[in-house]
Amino acid sequence: MWWIYALLSASFAALVAIFAKVGMKGVDSDLATAIRTVIILVIAWSWVWWKGGVPQIHSLTRQNWLFLTLSGIATGCSWLFYFKALQLGEVSQVAPVDKLSVAIAIILSVIFLKEVITWKIAIGALLIISGTIVLIF
Repeated sequence: MWWIYALLSASFAALVAIFAKVGMKGVDSDLATAIRTVIILVIAWSWVWWKGGVPQIHSLTRQNWLFLTLSGIATGCSWLFYFKALQLGEVSQVAPVDKLSVAIAIILSVIFLKEVITWKIAIGALLIISGTIVLIF
C-alpha cells in the first residue's frame, strides 16, 4: 500500500514543478515559496482536523518536537532553493536534479538510521546519481 502513496506523492511533486514554473513568472521565488507555504499550512491542518488527529499533539515528546522542527527547517530550505532553481532553470533539468535527494536519503539512512542497503537499492542510487551528472553536464 505504501507504494500507492509514494506514486501519488511523486505525481503531485511533478505538478509542483509545472505549476510553480508558470506561477512564478515575474514573482520573486522567496515570495512564491512563502505563498505556497501558507496554502500548505491550511491544507495540512485541515487534513489533520478532518482525520481527528489534533488531540494527539499533546502526546508528542521532546524528541518528536526536535526532529519535526529540524524536518520543517530542512523542508523550508529545500523549498526556497528549489523555487530559486526553478526560476533560473528549466523544469526538465531542475526536477530530476532535485530527485538526487533520493540517493542522498539512501546514504544518510545508512549512516544515521543504520538501514541495510541491498544491491538493488545501491544500483538504483548509482543510476540516480549517474543520471543527475548527465543532466548537469
